[in-house]
Amino acid sequence: MTKKARSMAGLPWIAAMAFFMQALDATILNTALPAIAQSLNRSPLAMQSAIISYTLTVAMLIPVSGWLADRFGTRRVFMLAVSLFTLGSLACALSGSLGELVIFRVVQGVGGAMMMPVARLALLRAYPRSELLPVLNFVTMPGLVGPILGPLLGGVLVTWASWHWIFLINIPIGIAGLLYARKYMPNFTTPRRRFDLSGFFLFGLSLVFISSGMELFGERIVATWLALLVIVGGLLLLLAYIWHARRHPTPLIALPLFKTRTFSVGIAGNIASRLGTGCVPFLMPLMLQVGFGYPAFIAGCMMAPTAVGSILAKSVVTKVLRGFGYRKTLVGITIFIGLMIAQFAIQSPGKEVWMLILPLFILGMAMSTQFTAMNTITLADLSDENASGGNSVLAVTQQLSISLGVAVSAAVLRFYEGFENANTIEQFHYTFITMGVITVISAAVFMLLRAKDGNNLIRERHKA
Repeated sequence: MTKKARSMAGLPWIAAMAFFMQALDATILNTALPAIAQSLNRSPLAMQSAIISYTLTVAMLIPVSGWLADRFGTRRVFMLAVSLFTLGSLACALSGSLGELVIFRVVQGVGGAMMMPVARLALLRAYPRSELLPVLNFVTMPGLVGPILGPLLGGVLVTWASWHWIFLINIPIGIAGLLYARKYMPNFTTPRRRFDLSGFFLFGLSLVFISSGMELFGERIVATWLALLVIVGGLLLLLAYIWHARRHPTPLIALPLFKTRTFSVGIAGNIASRLGTGCVPFLMPLMLQVGFGYPAFIAGCMMAPTAVGSILAKSVVTKVLRGFGYRKTLVGITIFIGLMIAQFAIQSPGKEVWMLILPLFILGMAMSTQFTAMNTITLADLSDENASGGNSVLAVTQQLSISLGVAVSAAVLRFYEGFENANTIEQFHYTFITMGVITVISAAVFMLLRAKDGNNLIRERHKA
């Protein structure tokens, strides 16, 4: 095997590792907050800053990752990102106060913001579009599994070890990633372009405001009107960036890439459909604990079938897309996911456990298919010049959609809590039905695709 062939074979593993680390770290802290609060002598309610500091840092810096990779090379920036993430993890484990933990979570966030976007950009540059589907199919699996395993792994480590291990487990993975990246990651660069500092602040701050507004809205930290005001402020900053980008010769993210129809539909579909899929890891453990009375550890374990389903679906996604095409697959699978979410309304504490495990497993397979299809069609028709900006927009969309799914489902649940004639379990049931209906409606976005869209990803590969 030639050196280039070995490098190509190793690159998807590097991207998969980066995706897993980033996705796991976004959720693993949730179940450990009470234990960390007790250790640091703080109120559990005050610990939210340890999560928000990471989320906002990632949201702020994702847009700049593409420019850095273009300017200094994918390998250099990726290795810097993994180094910062790993050192930040070690520092978090050694933190003796909440202030120190928040600071080192920001360091983690700087690394986390660049890891996955840069790794995926390297894949876009390394592989022809005809080979992108199976590669991204492989890479996206850890991104689905990470958020589901995060709360479960966090609960296990806190129960049988200590909260410090939530951060320490990143260190061997990070070191392996550095060694692997040094050997296999190509150092792609593009012609230099001036950094759009004004655009960075406008776009970055808009993401921070929107993301933090969703966190405030979903977690009910402040009054609803204040959370909505923060979100509106973020949207105004985003409009200001669009006005700026139209006049700047080399904007941070070029607006013409949205003229690529498959990219625009893919981004819109990501935002709309993830309202439903993003609610499941939030609502299901909550219903099992608050409604059904399950212990936290058991509630976390119940999400494992979704992760298993996501992994097993990897082998059939390509065949499904070849058989039905992207348009039919995305419309059909999104409607199916909506129905699967709605059917959780028939679950009750008295039912057999397998009647909950089986739908969660099937949902995992469906989400895996949708996730891979959305990602590949979004990137399918981007030119090499637009690849960096388009990849950054997709990463931003995925980051915000996590918060969006939680915030919207929390708001819907809060609405049904106002129904005096509904008990706690019924309130969860109504919420699942509502989120299922929203997901079914979101399938309409994928109707904007044409029957032949994505053929360059599946037919050429079949001939190869």
